[in-house]
Amino acid sequence: MESVAVRGAVLAIGGLLICGAALAHDRTHSYSTWKFEGSKVEVLVRLAELDTTHFAWGLYPPAERDRELSQYLRERMLVSIDGQPCAAESLPRNLRPGAGRLAFSWTFECPPGRTVRIRSDMMFEVAPTHLHFVRVEGLTPTPLEKVFTAAQREWTIEEDNGPPAREAPTGFLGYLTLGLEHIATGYDHLAFVVALVLLGGSLASLAKVVTAFTVAHSVTLACSVLGWLKPDAQAVEALIGFSITMVAVENLWLRSQRCWRGPWFFVGGAAVVTVLAATGRGNVPFPVSAGTALFAASFFAWAQSGPPADSWRWVVAFLFGLVHGFGFATVLLEVGLPPMALAMALGGFNLGVELGQLAVVGITWPLLRWLMGVRPALGAWVVDVASAIVLGLGTYWFFVRAYG
Repeated sequence: MESVAVRGAVLAIGGLLICGAALAHDRTHSYSTWKFEGSKVEVLVRLAELDTTHFAWGLYPPAERDRELSQYLRERMLVSIDGQPCAAESLPRNLRPGAGRLAFSWTFECPPGRTVRIRSDMMFEVAPTHLHFVRVEGLTPTPLEKVFTAAQREWTIEEDNGPPAREAPTGFLGYLTLGLEHIATGYDHLAFVVALVLLGGSLASLAKVVTAFTVAHSVTLACSVLGWLKPDAQAVEALIGFSITMVAVENLWLRSQRCWRGPWFFVGGAAVVTVLAATGRGNVPFPVSAGTALFAASFFAWAQSGPPADSWRWVVAFLFGLVHGFGFATVLLEVGLPPMALAMALGGFNLGVELGQLAVVGITWPLLRWLMGVRPALGAWVVDVASAIVLGLGTYWFFVRAYG
């Protein structure tokens, strides 16, 4: 048993080093609104402050970073009329929307014409899976929407010919597809689901875990999108990293028959984070840091007494599912949904997320069961290595989001 504990510790350290070197990021999103009024086009661009860390200047002091970002946006957000470029009247200015978010606005002067072409090259050179949501107002009676990807960065609109085919999520199937895309490239959420599945167990116990996670994140997703709860976005993203780390630590601990001392290093780290939060450092408020540290300490102290893992893992999945639901809500909140579309968007997006999660579980669990049956030693090694990698990812995400 002791050798398993030592192997778990070594693998955890290796996972931290590998993931730190890889600088893994989950899918990023940005948003722009283009308002056409006569010859003027007013542009508003919104993105997460954390996403600027893909660039070297993203780590500069805020004032210097904002100057770099302003110039960057001016060079990569373009509009033209009948092939003639519109001229930016000034550099984008920072509207300072709140902690963790950035918003820049500026105005273009455009020549007369009918064919409008909008192009965005922002983020794609550093984040190929980036999604940019575009909303156009003033060209047609109703706003138009589209999603830009690395492969599709331009949008041509004929002003007098009505709305083109809308490729943004504008119906149930559109939001379902958005949910599938979000879970497929939302690497932090995927890592959490995989961590829950790695220990295997019976199909009934796995069903309880997946159901608990689903119910929890559905509740907070709805509450957040409906405006009933509005947690701090940066704190939520950091806590998602915390949840991934804790479940991975739990995996390695249980694999060592509760001999590995990793949980207590984890609790000690949570205590240090709490002290830092008390001095005003980091993006996670002190009460939240203290609560998570107390939860981790209480949980591992209780679980040390030896109750079967099947009796508690669904509770952990439920509690952290509440946090992940707020993370899912970010996408729908930033799209700017009209009230009448909320029910459709929530239903479609949530179903897409669930289908994506079930696909991951449906592939991972049977494969692990088969491997454990035919090659137990190899299966155990795979579980240990995968748990260590997930631990490294979660730790990296937490510290980048909490202190980046």
